[in-house]
Amino acid sequence: MDTLELTIDIVPKDPWSDIVIAELSELGFDSFVTTDSGILAYGSPALNVETILAQTVIENEKSIEVSVKSQVIPHQNWNATWEENFQPVYIENYASIIAPFHDRSSAKGLVVEIQPQMSFGTGHHQTTWMMTKALFELSEMPEKVLDMGTGTGVLAIVAEKLGAKDILAIDIEEWSAENAAENARRNDCATIRCLCGDIDKVDGETFGLIIANINKNILKAHMRQYAEALEAGGTLLLSGFFISDVDEMEQFAAAHKLKKTKTFERDEWAAIQLVKD
Repeated sequence: MDTLELTIDIVPKDPWSDIVIAELSELGFDSFVTTDSGILAYGSPALNVETILAQTVIENEKSIEVSVKSQVIPHQNWNATWEENFQPVYIENYASIIAPFHDRSSAKGLVVEIQPQMSFGTGHHQTTWMMTKALFELSEMPEKVLDMGTGTGVLAIVAEKLGAKDILAIDIEEWSAENAAENARRNDCATIRCLCGDIDKVDGETFGLIIANINKNILKAHMRQYAEALEAGGTLLLSGFFISDVDEMEQFAAAHKLKKTKTFERDEWAAIQLVKD
């Protein structure tokens, strides 16, 4: 499958590159790489770039300077594109997320090797980084875990390495589910079930931990299902929204008997940890 690549240079880069990522993630783009001058955004060649950009700060915010270039990358060149742009990710001293072509000598903590391909969740984005840290800082890892919007599967892999025994990893994109399964095998994981679909794939199962790193609107739309699928006393980790959204998300979750116990922040982004009463 061919892939549309947008090269977006933004001045000033912070916080606008993060805002653009959030907007594009809700408008059809599904994976991103942060560069020194902005971002690379990837999605289907069928996306109408002009129409999408008109709905973002790129064309509506006068205080920034933006340059946008687009190209369609043939399927066979995708891995070469990732190798050129994908750098190792270090989550403090907890973990290193690397690709097969990286030198392992500088890795520290738990080493997770992924072949990112087109899937979101490489650890570069602040939300994945925070969710990975949150997993390490849980008081204990529940045996049964749900990873919604699994992307590359990196959070599911970390959960297994930290002690989870039964993990259901779901993504709405078939190629993401396939990529997550490939990465699970690459890291010798044996307890991760990767499925293509949405919240309906939970099918009555319950979990001690639910991880959902998607976006605010989807998180709110599925909050009831998360609460129903979470065991009493279980933990829900949410990310994909800004620090300014934390109060709104906390209040929305409270209506489903989910109480916020911890907040993580990185740049303009946030993650929250909740427990089911």
